[in-house]
Amino acid sequence: MKLKYGLVGGGPGSFIATVHRMSIAMTGAAELVAGCFSRDFEKTKATAAELGIPEDRTYRTFAEMAEMESKRPDKIDFVVVATPNATHYEASKLFLEKGFHVSCDKPLVFTVEQALDLVKTAHEAKKEFMVTYVYTGYPMVRQAREMVKAGELGDLRVVMAEYPQDWLSEKLEDTGAKQAVWRTDPKSAGSSCCVGDIGTHIENMVHFVTGLEIESIAAQLDTFVEGRPLDDNAFIWLKYKGGARGNYWPSQVAIGRENGLKFRVYGTKGALEWEQENPNVLKFAPKGEPVRLLTRGNGYLHDHAKRWTRMPSGHPEGLFEAWATIYEAFCNTLRNRAAGKEQEPFEIFPTVVDGARGVKFVNDCVKSSREGAAWIDGSFTV
Repeated sequence: MKLKYGLVGGGPGSFIATVHRMSIAMTGAAELVAGCFSRDFEKTKATAAELGIPEDRTYRTFAEMAEMESKRPDKIDFVVVATPNATHYEASKLFLEKGFHVSCDKPLVFTVEQALDLVKTAHEAKKEFMVTYVYTGYPMVRQAREMVKAGELGDLRVVMAEYPQDWLSEKLEDTGAKQAVWRTDPKSAGSSCCVGDIGTHIENMVHFVTGLEIESIAAQLDTFVEGRPLDDNAFIWLKYKGGARGNYWPSQVAIGRENGLKFRVYGTKGALEWEQENPNVLKFAPKGEPVRLLTRGNGYLHDHAKRWTRMPSGHPEGLFEAWATIYEAFCNTLRNRAAGKEQEPFEIFPTVVDGARGVKFVNDCVKSSREGAAWIDGSFTV
């Protein structure tokens, strides 16, 4: 059964909505049939015409879209919310209440209260809710997760993670660049730019791989570009429940760095290292043994890594495949639910709870920084 979906956002100049569409198309699991692509209806109509969306499923507002789609016998199965942060909460909540599954970009919403409300709404509506922390879709990230779960690193002690970029090292927002304008505007992005935009990827990645829960957190958020109202760099220190320690560095002013998400996990028996710009390789250092380079597509990997490997070893897989992984898992789960089947163990994807955890992380970092990098309670419960 091929699913049907609708898209909120993705008008002219959009980057991430295009990635959503191409990645879903790669899975072959769902077809785009409806949309509200812009607040400007002329732009929405132009985008709809380009994508082959019929006029009767081209909507002026996402509220109209949710209402009208809910009444159709051939209504969409899920909606993708690919707008700036400011509209995530209202759009996601509305579609949940109208009976639709939701996929939403990160960070999920502005406040912890909003995030927890979406968790509650999704639970009460009995709907799936995916948050697109896409980097968890890489096979070697899933290999790392399974190695940690299997105890191959022993007890975890230290986590080092970073995500340096350089694209906001100058005041790009003053040039009118769409992606920079909304990310640096508190009205659209919320209380943080750098931590909200890429620091949340660090937090989600570390939690996905290690399962560690934050106990307390201290953060220093910096704004190096003069006149920018939000942070463009941060240093974050963490104490995890159980005694492990962590150090995160997100930055959007790191000259020469493009998209350098990287984690290193150190335990009593060994260590792991992975970087997004070389995603098909996982470095494993067993204690007292030579360092090993584990590569995607080989028979010695855990089943969770094999399940999401599409190409033979030596043929690189990249970002679109990672997006396709989480969307395939999401769509498979929707189909299984519709058929009354249990979720398959391999069909894991970032959920609304992961999104809420990320919102708590952002707000904690902002609070700590405003208090002079003070240690504060970083625990998260739903």
